Amino acid sequence: MVERLAINAKVNLVYVETILKIIGIAYIVEFASQITKDAGQGSIASKIELAGKIIILAMAVPILTVLIEMVLQMIPS
Repeated sequence: MVERLAINAKVNLVYVETILKIIGIAYIVEFASQITKDAGQGSIASKIELAGKIIILAMAVPILTVLIEMVLQMIPS
C-alpha cells in the first residue's frame, strides 16, 4: 500500500524505504531503552537512545540533502 502511494505521488521508493527503516529503528531503540530502564540500568538506556539517534541521523542525511536542494531550487537567484 505504501509503495503504491509513493508511486502515485511520484516519490522515489528509496526515500520511502529509508523512512520506514528509520521508523523501525526508532521503535526498536525505544523498546530496548524501556527494557533497560525497567531493569534499573538508566545509564545504558541513555546510551542506547544516543546510538539510535546517531543511526537515525546518519540514515536521514540523503533525505535531508534532497530537501535542502529542493528548497534552494525554489529560491530565486
